[in-house]
Amino acid sequence: MLGSNEDSGSLPDRKLEEDPLNISDEQTEPIPGDQEPEEVIGSWWARFWESVTRAGFSEIFLRQGTHVLLLILILVVTWSTREFYQRARAFEFPNQAVLAAPILNVQSTEIPAGLPPMEVNLSSLADGVVRLSELHTDIPSRPRMEVITYTVETGDTLFGIAEKFGLKPETLLWGNTLTLGDNPHNLRPEQKLNILPTDGTYHRWSEGDGLNGVAEFFGVTVENILDFEGNGLNPDTIGDLSHPNIQPGTWIVIPGGKRSFVSWSTPPGGIPRDNPGVATGFGTGVCGAKVDGALGSGAFIWPTNSHVIGGFNWSPDSNHPGIDINGSLGDPIYASDSGVVVYAGWNNWGYGNVVIVDHGNGWQTLYAHMDSVMVSCGQSVTQGGSIGTIGTTGNSTGPHLHYEMMYNGTKVNPNDYLP
Repeated sequence: MLGSNEDSGSLPDRKLEEDPLNISDEQTEPIPGDQEPEEVIGSWWARFWESVTRAGFSEIFLRQGTHVLLLILILVVTWSTREFYQRARAFEFPNQAVLAAPILNVQSTEIPAGLPPMEVNLSSLADGVVRLSELHTDIPSRPRMEVITYTVETGDTLFGIAEKFGLKPETLLWGNTLTLGDNPHNLRPEQKLNILPTDGTYHRWSEGDGLNGVAEFFGVTVENILDFEGNGLNPDTIGDLSHPNIQPGTWIVIPGGKRSFVSWSTPPGGIPRDNPGVATGFGTGVCGAKVDGALGSGAFIWPTNSHVIGGFNWSPDSNHPGIDINGSLGDPIYASDSGVVVYAGWNNWGYGNVVIVDHGNGWQTLYAHMDSVMVSCGQSVTQGGSIGTIGTTGNSTGPHLHYEMMYNGTKVNPNDYLP
């Protein structure tokens, strides 16, 4: 019995010794449900990354993952900033400041003795606001009404003086007939010129003049003359318009008035070859006998080697019906086209030495301020042939050729016909 008890009790003891933790062989493998979460996630990530690597997408996955993480970071920063400012608004100060101390209840006191009480004259306020006097008052400028005098300076031109006073060049000529004689080349330093207050003409009243006739002659109305303040004419006392109360010798401004220029170069209509004597009185270069000869082609060439226009250009409004071509003293002058000389010599009206060629086809050309004349009356000339030299005779401020072209007696712009 004793032997059987020992045997029966020894088996459990041995089992305990061999397996002290009481864990059987079937329980040696780990049970997934019993693993820690970190181990499970790590095992899953390892298997996932291994599959991605084997597929060859590891580099693409890293690049795209970086972009996703950066976007998440930006969103987080934006959300955090928004939350910060929303929370900061709760601490803004109120619109009205808090008084540091309560407002004192100030009570009025009596005016101390010795100070007179302030009195307000309410009746003066009822009259309106009193305007204070100003020591510096800006007076609006008014148009000039009187005629002023200008002294010509060296370097002045008719066009420059007119522009300086806001006038047209012809107004200077019409305002200074006795000084300039309708000739812009008559301008000289130290001359005294009348400067009209407005564009128009200047008329010296003569015995027998009538307002109707003067107004008609200058192309204006009687009202234009009477209403101009600078003339000092009173419609109520002017009397009969045919014999107005205007003293002879009185200068009258004709606003907007115009008149024909006095020709100081050639007779009206030019000098025809069949009657050159019409130029009698214009100078010693007149040709008295009927002439005949070469005919022109109607095509023109430049009369000088220079083609530069200086000084005055074509300006019939200022009585300059030609062009001034630059040149040096003694430079040759050529006939622009073939023809016959109908004037050769001195001109009394400012042109100096002049040659006029009639081309027999309605055309005439004029060459002025010449230093020397190499042709004579009735002489036939050919296109390009020398007829004289450039000079500065007559009313000239320097060596140049004044060149004019006429067709059927009408002066035309040479710029339109020279090549």
